[in-house]
Amino acid sequence: MKHILITGGSGFIGSHLCDLLLRKGYAVTAVDNFLTGRKENITEALKHPAFRFLEWDVCQPIPEAKIELLVEHGLHGLFHFACPASPIDFDRIPFEILEVDSIGTMHTVDLALKHDARYLIASTSEIYGDPLVHPQDESYFGNVNTLGPRACYDEAKRFGEAYVSTAIRGVGRAKDGKPRKALNGGIVRIFNTYGPRMRPDDGRIVPELCMQALQGKPLTIHGDGKQTRSFCFVSDLVDGIVRLFESGEKSPVNIGNPVERTVLDFAQMVTQLTGSKSAILHLPGREDDPKRRCPDITRAKTLLNWTPKVDLEEGLRQSIEYFQKSSEA
Repeated sequence: MKHILITGGSGFIGSHLCDLLLRKGYAVTAVDNFLTGRKENITEALKHPAFRFLEWDVCQPIPEAKIELLVEHGLHGLFHFACPASPIDFDRIPFEILEVDSIGTMHTVDLALKHDARYLIASTSEIYGDPLVHPQDESYFGNVNTLGPRACYDEAKRFGEAYVSTAIRGVGRAKDGKPRKALNGGIVRIFNTYGPRMRPDDGRIVPELCMQALQGKPLTIHGDGKQTRSFCFVSDLVDGIVRLFESGEKSPVNIGNPVERTVLDFAQMVTQLTGSKSAILHLPGREDDPKRRCPDITRAKTLLNWTPKVDLEEGLRQSIEYFQKSSEA
């Protein structure tokens, strides 16, 4: 079997990746330290004979002796998806975010190089900052505040891209003084994603507004609500990610849904689907909050034959059902 290691494997996106890769016949090792990941996200994966879980902080090199499937299957691929991505984490654990996308990237790239494994790093639409170009394609360099409250995340991801792209070029020398091997790597830029297994207290717009509506609380919108987002359901996202991994493409690729909606439109859909009578409460806008966010997915369509399939209403129904069950648990 082809063996893939996923850092952040018990997180929202990482756990869905585990499930998809297992269905496709891969052996999977998930690595997580539960900083924001949750064991219940991998309940089904743990039942699979080709799945292993390792509790570990990837800011430390992963001891190969602890990777049980390595001896039997080697290492075909490595997905570096460990990183808290919620705005509530930017003040709570900023240095952990900086470390996992810098030190953690270095360690996982070294592991992939040692085993000639295909490497994929989770980047983000946040590297575009508050964009001045619309929609955002992969050639856009971004408009990012390096000193703002989001910088711990935005800039860590930009560093991760720089490290991986440099490793792909195969320049410089390794620690032993020999020329570095070129990394078979790829970069996925993930746009707003939602779906089951998001933390109810995540702080991002989908869980926040859904939970407020279910609890009969006012729906809090930061700013005037005219800022836009493009919501991609998690099953579509992980399909695109795996296609990118299997393609061998080395340049960054946007994966997201290009259907753009205002935050106010989204809030109204949430109230309709939940049957909530909650009013909308406007709060001060967040610093550096992007005014428009929409991916150009031309490269994903051309290179991966990928487009999202789940519309917002259907995806929200599934998400609301999940959040309802979470609130009742």
